[in-house]
This record gives sequence, C-alpha cells and structure tokens, in this order.
Amino acid sequence: MMSNKVILSTAYLPPVQYFTKLIKYEEILIEAYENFIKQTYRNRCNIYGANGILGLTIPVKKIKTKTIIKDMVIDYDTNWRKMHWKSIESAYRSSAFFEFYADYLAPFYHTKYKFLIDFNHDILKMLTKQLEIDIHIKYTNEYYFSEEVTFDDFREIIHPKKKFHDPDFKGKEYFQVFSDKHGFISNLSILDLLFNTGPETLDYIKK
Repeated sequence: MMSNKVILSTAYLPPVQYFTKLIKYEEILIEAYENFIKQTYRNRCNIYGANGILGLTIPVKKIKTKTIIKDMVIDYDTNWRKMHWKSIESAYRSSAFFEFYADYLAPFYHTKYKFLIDFNHDILKMLTKQLEIDIHIKYTNEYYFSEEVTFDDFREIIHPKKKFHDPDFKGKEYFQVFSDKHGFISNLSILDLLFNTGPETLDYIKK
C-alpha cells in the first residue's frame, strides 16, 4: 500500500520532480533539522540558459561547524538577487508565459530574507498558488533519521548531481526556448516548465 505521507528537503525553485511529490501525497513534511548539505537543491536550482543548463546558487553564510537547515542564513555580500533575476530574465523573456508570471516572481529578488528556509517557503507558496495546487506543508520539529522513517523519503533522492531511481518520475518532453540548440533537458526548475507551458503546467506534472 502506497504511503500518503512524504518527507522532502527545502528547495530553491524546485525541479519538476519535486512538484510531482507535492501533488501525489496528502501529507507533506519538509525537513527543518537536517545539517545543511552543499551542492543540492536546498539553495540551488537549474534553469535552461542560452548555453544549456545554468545553475543558480543562493550563497549562505560560511559556517565553522555544522548548521541545521532552519538556521542557515543567506549571504548578501554579493548581489546574487540581481544576478539571479537577470539570468532568469535572459533565459525566459522570450518564452510564451514569462510576462504572465514574472510579476509574481520578481518581488522575491527585491526582498531581503534572513533565513534560506523562509525564502524557499514563501517562493514555493507563491508557485503552488499560481499552479492551483492546494497543499498544506508542515515542517519537522526534529531530525528524521532515514532508517526510522516509515513513509516515503525523497530528501536525498531528488538531487541535482546524482541520479537516483524514481519509478514515479519520467521527464516527458515539452517545448523549451533553447531546445533547438541543446535539445530537451529534463527535470529543470519548475520555472522552465511554467514559463514554457503556462496553464498546462499542472497537467504536465500530473502526467
């Protein structure tokens, strides 16, 4: 019997695979007490730029000891918000639905959040609202050890660098702005799907 509960990591502009979990499960937990892990979707997303995959990473304050994800502070020493927005704009301004959704996304690049998890939460909330995904997300109040989890756990399976088997996710092709140059690239940030397919995004996720 399939579990109706899932645990995910926090994620910055999550990939399409992440959203397939949001619509599949009734109970959604996001891990708030794990140690921060570098080079993951927790503070990174992949979009489709003119030269192929473009990774956008939110810088975080350097830490001497391990820091749990809920306490991870965003670093503003560089103007990453301006760089990220320019990259998103450059990648998708010619897409069919960029102008329709851009005004909902742009304010996040003019607002200063202290904690990464809060920024990720609010941007995810905006995206699920635009996609008309009616969900209620809860955050853990302690760390869930993987060997003790009795429900579905995708905290490490949804990963930008490693490919783990996920029988429920297959990246079906859709039109992408630069696909004539580099071909179809699967499982990019939800932004890629949203800007290219607009109102059909949710139907794609369901399929």
